[in-house]
Amino acid sequence: MPLMSRVFFQALFTAAMVPVAFAADEAAAASKTEPVLGLPTLHSIGMHWIIAGDANQNAQVRVTWRSGNGAWHEGQPLLRVEKDAQKPEKGHGSIDVPEGARLYAGSLLLLQPNMNYEIKLSLVDPDGGSLEKILKAHTAAEPTDPKGATVYHVAPGDGGSRGTAAAPFLGLKTAEKHAQPGTIFLLHAGTYPAETVFKQSGEPGQPIIWRAAGDGEVIFDGTAPKENADRLITASELHDVWFEGLTLRHADKGLVGNGSARIVVRGCHLSDVEYGIVVTRNEGDTVRGWFVADNVIEGISTWPRTKGIENARGIQITGEGHDICYNRIRGFADAIDTFPSPRCTDIDFHHNELTELTDDGMELDYSERNVRCFENRLTNVFQGISTQPVFGGPVYIFRNALYNVGHEPFKLHNSPSGVLIYHNTVVKHEEPISVQTGAPIRNSRMRNNLFIGHGGPYAFESSAKMKDCDFDYGGFGGGPWKMFLKWNNERYATPDEAKAKAPAWKHTVILDAAATFAQGTLPPADEKPIQKPMDLRLKTGSAAIDAGEVLPGVNDSFAGKAPDLGAYEWGAELPAYGPRK
Repeated sequence: MPLMSRVFFQALFTAAMVPVAFAADEAAAASKTEPVLGLPTLHSIGMHWIIAGDANQNAQVRVTWRSGNGAWHEGQPLLRVEKDAQKPEKGHGSIDVPEGARLYAGSLLLLQPNMNYEIKLSLVDPDGGSLEKILKAHTAAEPTDPKGATVYHVAPGDGGSRGTAAAPFLGLKTAEKHAQPGTIFLLHAGTYPAETVFKQSGEPGQPIIWRAAGDGEVIFDGTAPKENADRLITASELHDVWFEGLTLRHADKGLVGNGSARIVVRGCHLSDVEYGIVVTRNEGDTVRGWFVADNVIEGISTWPRTKGIENARGIQITGEGHDICYNRIRGFADAIDTFPSPRCTDIDFHHNELTELTDDGMELDYSERNVRCFENRLTNVFQGISTQPVFGGPVYIFRNALYNVGHEPFKLHNSPSGVLIYHNTVVKHEEPISVQTGAPIRNSRMRNNLFIGHGGPYAFESSAKMKDCDFDYGGFGGGPWKMFLKWNNERYATPDEAKAKAPAWKHTVILDAAATFAQGTLPPADEKPIQKPMDLRLKTGSAAIDAGEVLPGVNDSFAGKAPDLGAYEWGAELPAYGPRK
C-alpha cells in the first residue's frame, strides 16, 4: 500500500488558515505566499512564511497564540532567516525562496499534547504595511491503541494455527499474512528470526501493532546463525506500524525504517548494536510522524574516547514531524542525529537521558528549520550538541543539562545559520565554552545559559567569525581564566572589559561555582572517569537566580523578578529523563 501524501497527512492535524486583515504598500513588506504550518509534535508547532519587500530588513512577524478560547499569549517572533541560507546543495532543502523575498520561520514551544491552538501572525513594517493571518492547528497526541482492534497471538516457530492464546500463529511470516489495519499481534516469549522484514502497512488511526505479550522477553538476536546480523528488523517504505516491548541485540543495525511514516518504536531494548534505529533514506519525502519513546538503546562504544571518531549511532533520523523522547541511550559515538534528505524539519528531541558518547551527544546537523532539542540530560560526552551545519533555522536548543563535556558544549561548525541556544546548563573540565572552527557562525543567538568550568585560557573562546550573532545574558563560573572572552579575534581580559567594549555578553554574571548548585556539584577534575548524571538545579542565593532575560514563549513561567540562568528555574522539579516505565 503506498504511503499517504504529505498534504493529506497535514490535514489529519486540522491545520487551517484564516486571513484577518491586509494593508500593505508595495514598497514595504508584504506576503509573498500564505504562511505554512509544519507537522505538529507533542509540544511544538512550527511555521514559516515567505515575505516580499522590506529591503531594509526592519519588518517583524510577531506571534501570539491561545488554546481554545483562552487568553492570548506572546510567543517568540519568527526568525528572519538569513538570505539564501535555506538553499543548500541539491537534495538537502525543501523550500525555495524567490528573489527579493525572505523566509521567516519559528515555533510555538512547550505546548500541551492533543490540544487545539489558534495562532496569530502579525507582519509589521515601520516603513508601512501590515498583515495578520490566523492559523489553527492541533498538537500531536501520544499513540493509543485503535478502537475495536483485532487481537492475535504469535509464538516462535513456523506454521499455521488460529492466532488464539491457546493456538497462536507460529512465526512472524505466518502472522503477517493476517495483518490488516487495526490489528494487534501479541508476541509471546522466545527468540524470533533476525533480519525479519515486515511488509504490511496499517492506516492512520488503524495501525498494525507488533507488541510483546508480557510473558517474557521477545528476542530478535543477531548472533545466530552467524556472528552478527546486518539488521534485526526492517520496516522500510511502510506506514502506520508499531513495535513495542521488543528486545533487539547483536547486530550492526537494530531497526531500519527508511522511507516510512508514522512508525512507533516504544518500550524496546536494543543492545550490542552499532546503529540502533536508522531512518536515513527519504528520497520520496515520505518520512514523517515517527514516535520513538521509552526505549533503552545501548551501543558498543566505551568511555573515555580512545578510538577517535566512531560510526556508532543510537538513532539517526530525517524527515519531519517526529517525537524522539524519554529514551535512555548510552555507548555510541552519537546518541541522536538528524540526517540530510529532501526535508529535515519540525522534529522534537526531548526528555532523553544520554551518556557515554564518544563524539557528539546529539547532532542536529543538516536541519533546516523548527528542529527542537529541549529538556535532555547529557553526561560523559566528548562534544555536546552539534549544529554543523544548520540551513537557516531556527533550530532551538533549550533547557538541556550537560555534565562532563570533554570539548565543545555546542559544536557550531560548518557555518550554521539560525541556531537559538537558550537556558542550558553546562558543567565541564577546563574552559566552560569554546568554539574551535574557522568557519563563520551566522544569525544565531544565545540567552540565559549557565557555563561552569575549571580554568582554561578563556571563559568563552571562539575562533569563528561571528556574523549577525547576539550572545548575551550568560552566567560563567569556575576559573581562573587567563582572559574572559575571545570574540571575532578580539580579546577582552575581564568581564567588566567585555561589558564595556565587546559586542557580546553585556549582561554577564560571574558565579561562585561552589555556591551555584543545590547539591554542591562541581566540575569534574578530569573528564576521563565516568560520571553519573547530576542534579544541576540552582542553590538558594545563587547569583544565577533572577539574572536572565525574559523570552516570551520560552520562560513565561519564571517565578521571581526575572528568569533564572540555566536549564532549571529555582525551586522547579527535575524533568523526567529516560523511560517513564
